[in-house]
Amino acid sequence: MRVILVTGKGGVGKTTVSAATAIRSADLGYRTLVTSTDPAHSLEDAFQVPLGDAPMTVVEGLDAQQIDSQQRLEESWGAVRDHLTEIFDWSGMKGVEAEELSVFPGMDELFSLASIRDHVRSEKYDVIIVDCAPTAETLRLLSLPEVMSWYMEKMFPLSRRVMKVARPVLSKMSTMPLADDKVFESVAIFYERLDGIREILADPKITSARLVMNPEKMVISEARRTFTYLGLFGYAVDSAIVNRVLPETITDPYFKRWLEIQQEHLEEVEEGFVGVDIRKLRLFDEEMVGVDRLRLVGDELYGDADPTGQLSDGRPFRVEDADDAVVLVMAVPFAQRGEVDVMRHEDELIVTVGTYRRSLVLPDSLRRREVVRAQLVEGELRVTFALED
Repeated sequence: MRVILVTGKGGVGKTTVSAATAIRSADLGYRTLVTSTDPAHSLEDAFQVPLGDAPMTVVEGLDAQQIDSQQRLEESWGAVRDHLTEIFDWSGMKGVEAEELSVFPGMDELFSLASIRDHVRSEKYDVIIVDCAPTAETLRLLSLPEVMSWYMEKMFPLSRRVMKVARPVLSKMSTMPLADDKVFESVAIFYERLDGIREILADPKITSARLVMNPEKMVISEARRTFTYLGLFGYAVDSAIVNRVLPETITDPYFKRWLEIQQEHLEEVEEGFVGVDIRKLRLFDEEMVGVDRLRLVGDELYGDADPTGQLSDGRPFRVEDADDAVVLVMAVPFAQRGEVDVMRHEDELIVTVGTYRRSLVLPDSLRRREVVRAQLVEGELRVTFALED
C-alpha cells in the first residue's frame, strides 16, 4: 500500500501533477485512487469528467473522488457544533459569526483526510494519491490524535460522569446550555475518526509527500517552509517537483532575462532540497487537461521511474527534546570534523559540509531559540537550540 500526498501553494499545478501521477500509476497496473481534500475541488476539471463524493472510475484501474468535506464534518462534529453555537448564542453572539466560530479552521480537510484512513483499511487500492489543499498546515493538525488521546483516556470519562451528575443542579443555577450525552458521543466519534491517521501518514514506508512549486522566489520559499514543517512533524517528502519550467530551447529575446532568473531559482531549489528527488516539468504550450494530455504529463514527469515508489528518503532532520533544550539532528554521512560549519541567519540555519551548503528554514518553535551548540556525532550533526536566559 502506498499513499502519496501532493501539496503546494495554490495555483502551482498540484492537481495536474496528482491526476497525471494517478494515470501513470493505473497504466502500470496498480489499483489506484486519486482523491481531493481541497475544498475548492478541481480534479474533475483536470480529468474533464464529473466527479462526486463516491469514487468513480475514470480509466481502467483508476478511480477518482472529490470528498464532500462538509458532509464528513456534519457526521463527526455536527452535535458539538450545534452545542457550541448554542453557547455563543447564549452569550450574545448570533447568526453566521456563531456558526463560524463553532468550527475550527482546517477541520473540514482534517475529516477528509480521515477518509484516507478508511480507504487504506479497506485494502481496495494499491495506491492512493491525495490532492491536498494549497497548504500543508492541515498536516500539522495530525498531531491532534496524540494530544486528544490523553484527554479521551483520562479526562473524557470523568467529565462525562461529572456532567451527568451536575447537570440537574447547574441547569437550575444557570441558563447556559450544558453538554448532553449526544455531544459527548459526537466528541468520541470525532476522536475515532482521527485515530490512526497519523500512524498511516507518518509511516515513510506507506506515505510520502510531494511538493509542487513553480520556479518563482515566493513559491520556492513557501515550499521550503512546508518542507521544514513536514520534517518537523515526521512526514517524509520524497520529491520536489518544479512545474512550468521554461524550455531552454526558447530563443525569443523577450524570454532571455526570464531564463536567467529561472536558472537562479532552479539552483535555489537544488540547494534547498538536498537529498530529495527533484523533477522538472516544462511549461506546455497548451492547457494539459483530459486523460490523454495528463498521460503525457505523467510520462514526461516520471520517465521510466515508477511513480508509486519512494523516490528518495525525504527526511531532512528529526527533532529531539533534551531537558529544556531542543536538538535538531541532521544526517551528514561521511562528514569530517573541521569541514562542517553551522551559521544562523535570521530565520534560516545554514549548514556547510565541505563544498556543499544547505539552507534550512526554521519552524516557529525553533526560531524563538538560540543556537548554543553544534556537534558532529557518528555521522549526524546535532544542533542544540535553547531559550535565551
